[in-house]
Amino acid sequence: MTEGQSHLTIIEKASGVRVVEFADRKILEEPAITEIGDQMTKLVHEVPKPRILLSFKNVEHLSSAALGVLITLNKHVAEHEGSLRLSDIAPPIFEVFKITRLNKLFDIHDTAEQALEGF
Repeated sequence: MTEGQSHLTIIEKASGVRVVEFADRKILEEPAITEIGDQMTKLVHEVPKPRILLSFKNVEHLSSAALGVLITLNKHVAEHEGSLRLSDIAPPIFEVFKITRLNKLFDIHDTAEQALEGF
């Protein structure tokens, strides 16, 4: 990813849900993770009670630092009385969520379509 390009694709749904997809297949490097965190924090502050769906459909590898950013994001969304859902997590990455018990912290769905239902 070259400088100036976003690491995220943000799609606004008619229901006011922001669907966010990662542009990178590997989320491993600290500068990219910091940028993703900054972009997501900005997104949370743009509207009251943000409703965000974070799709991992393009992601093959995720570092532990990226998990930390997700935990912080979840906290920010909760502080703004919003809702955060995750979807399309590949089995090897989901295994990390299970090992770290983050699958209990996050509202995780198999597909974006399922996550959008009843948002």
